[in-house]
Amino acid sequence: MRMLDRAKINYSVNTFEIGEEHLDGETIAELVHANVKDVYKTLVLENANHDHFVCVIPVSETLDLKEVAHVIGEKKLNLMPMDDLKKVTGYIRGGCSPIGMKHSFPTIIDESALSRDKINVSGGQRGMQIILEPNDLIAVTQAQTARITQH
Repeated sequence: MRMLDRAKINYSVNTFEIGEEHLDGETIAELVHANVKDVYKTLVLENANHDHFVCVIPVSETLDLKEVAHVIGEKKLNLMPMDDLKKVTGYIRGGCSPIGMKHSFPTIIDESALSRDKINVSGGQRGMQIILEPNDLIAVTQAQTARITQH
């Protein structure tokens, strides 16, 4: 949120109670009283050299790994092992935000975000969502947009 404040980006925060269990995106959308199409998840991928890439897609969709690889010019990408998430990003599962990772990684946001007035992304910890305009998220993460979900 400090990065958003520094960039003078308008956003709001929505918090909700959460236990230790992992919640799917549809459940989180219900908890924050948001349209499921406005709630996005952050996935971190890696190539064979352990270079990392961030993808932001609707929680109700499935990432198309081949399409992401094509978009960024890689032969093959895999989801980063969950055990490496905190070490690489600074975030834990269920609280991984595309904003403010330990390092700046190439980021791709599904183009469906462009049709939404606002989207919800993780606020960097479990039980916290940041709501902002898609173009502001694109700007702060220096992301590109592409169709990266399965058709």
